[in-house]
Amino acid sequence: MTAIDKQVAKKPDVTVVLSKAVARAAERLDVSRSLLARVLGVSPATITRLYKGNYLLEQERKEWEFALLFVRVFRSLDSILGDEGTARKWLNSENRVLNGRPIELIRSTEGLVRVVQYLDASRGLV
Repeated sequence: MTAIDKQVAKKPDVTVVLSKAVARAAERLDVSRSLLARVLGVSPATITRLYKGNYLLEQERKEWEFALLFVRVFRSLDSILGDEGTARKWLNSENRVLNGRPIELIRSTEGLVRVVQYLDASRGLV
């Protein structure tokens, strides 16, 4: 086995990585499992299986794209605010620019995209 073969063999599975990342981001932001199910467009039972490690997100499905956006929200808040408590407060506070509370906006596809775009623009200013 060559060194490249060994590196490829050790490379983590992206489905495992994103599945764990989305669950951890939700926990750290104090996003409920029912809300996460709505954000990803899956059933609450699927989220329960995801948290237990019995379900992996699928790249071919929309849940994958929503999970990527959700993790981007977490990463942006982490880089801008640097504190999970402050990030949770931001999510739950009224935002005049977004015209709503981000925690409510992320329930819809349009709202999730708006929050990501807002945070991306904010990161550019830092």
